[in-house]
Amino acid sequence: MRTWQVERRKRTRHLIELGGLVVKAGIVELTNDDRAVIYGAMLWIAAELNGHQREHAQDVWSAKGKDAFNAELREDQKSQRTWR
Repeated sequence: MRTWQVERRKRTRHLIELGGLVVKAGIVELTNDDRAVIYGAMLWIAAELNGHQREHAQDVWSAKGKDAFNAELREDQKSQRTWR
């Protein structure tokens, strides 16, 4: 496979994973798939990350994300024990 094809597949996978986070967070349902609202929210996030409270915002959002990932992992482990 050519280098550009490998890079394209990596980029495509990355974009799909990012889109999955938007769905996983419930944003698509909460906005009725309104792309203007979703894009506006992302622009707001970007503005916060460009602002003087960048570190604080990043710390808060990182902690919330890690908590959510850990809760999901615990749920997955719990359901796996139930299936055995």
